Amino acid sequence: MMRCKPLLGTFVEIKIEDGPQLSQALKEAFLAIEQVQSLMGFHNPESELSKINAHVHLEQIRIHPWTAEVLAIAQEIYRHSNGIFNCGVGHHLVEAGLLPKHFQLNMDSVGGIQDILFIERTLVQSHLPLCLDLGGIAKGYAVDKAVDILQAYDITSGSVNAGGDMRIFGDQAQDIHIRNPANPHELLQIGSMKTGAIATSSLYFAKRDANAKSYMVNPLNQEHIEFSESYSVVASECVYADALTKVVSISGNINHPCLERFSAQAIKIPNTHTA
Repeated sequence: MMRCKPLLGTFVEIKIEDGPQLSQALKEAFLAIEQVQSLMGFHNPESELSKINAHVHLEQIRIHPWTAEVLAIAQEIYRHSNGIFNCGVGHHLVEAGLLPKHFQLNMDSVGGIQDILFIERTLVQSHLPLCLDLGGIAKGYAVDKAVDILQAYDITSGSVNAGGDMRIFGDQAQDIHIRNPANPHELLQIGSMKTGAIATSSLYFAKRDANAKSYMVNPLNQEHIEFSESYSVVASECVYADALTKVVSISGNINHPCLERFSAQAIKIPNTHTA
């Protein structure tokens, strides 16, 4: 059985094999994805993320356990990537007109993911104003939460694919395809997978004007970067695959030491038109 819904700024496709409560499992899996979107969406001024960005430097904020988990994972990857992965670059995307502006922010005093302080597991504060953008990690987390739901319903085999952020589970191998950067409408089969996750970072489908800056910002020098190739990461969970694609695409290093820490592997597909 397969179902598809527009969520997370893309189309989310869930495929599952036989199970006792297929319809209910699918319904709750999509609801989990919708909840992640509701909690962590930058575009929604009423999302929990927007409330964090607007108020966390002014007061302690009680947050949902899922948001807390994503922030904690983001900090973990920040530390092990030596700052290459940092969700605290949202203000640069706002300034470039790539994300909406929900509140006033002094660009000279904005902190990063490292400045989130966990007072308790779900209680956070920051001494600096923040403009976090979880777009580089929350989609993978949403895929994982959907898989958790499906497995809780004793679904033995299936996949969740959110615009290229994909996790597969069960004993049936599925072919893995990545878009060809030289021709994004062409799919390249790179192998197959039974259990695991893969995510890809690229700029070939980024919706922006010809003169607009890139969505990818290097947190170390605060500069927007361009690249024509694509970078994919294979990991056990999609939240790590999703985030680690930013580490390899920003660094250009598919052997970055951070990958070994999370038992992940990276794949670079060059753009043959520019190579």
